[in-house]
Amino acid sequence: MIEVATGRFTVGVFQDVAWARKGIDALKRAGLPVEALSIMAKESADVTKLIEEALGASGDRLETAATGALAVRGPLVAALQGPTGDFSKLGIAGTMRRVGFQAHDGRIFEVLTARGGVLVAIHSEPRAADSLAILHSYGGGNAAIGAWTGRV
Repeated sequence: MIEVATGRFTVGVFQDVAWARKGIDALKRAGLPVEALSIMAKESADVTKLIEEALGASGDRLETAATGALAVRGPLVAALQGPTGDFSKLGIAGTMRRVGFQAHDGRIFEVLTARGGVLVAIHSEPRAADSLAILHSYGGGNAAIGAWTGRV
């Protein structure tokens, strides 16, 4: 059985770096701390620059069969790695259950990210509704709060 993490993530996928930057800037203006933000996208110079500018540090490189090389940074990465560090094997689709999403949500996030989308996540349960509204307002597709805590 896969463990479901305590605390929730709010996740949305932006169509590209430009839209993700607008959404991230809005999240910061709303007072969400940088350490609560995560970014995950196909590795590129633009994504690397976005991570460095938005989160103040360079991202890590992870590779999965479904998405290829990803540039990643933030608390979502550790939550998806889980105790066995199997994110590279299971990918986004196979690990999003750890943060309260159902398998079909993970599959959607994975497909959108593989197509060049920028996944942005916020780890802030008290501000989940605020985060969701901002993600929707700035083009975060399939934005949702990971609240499913059924058996997985």
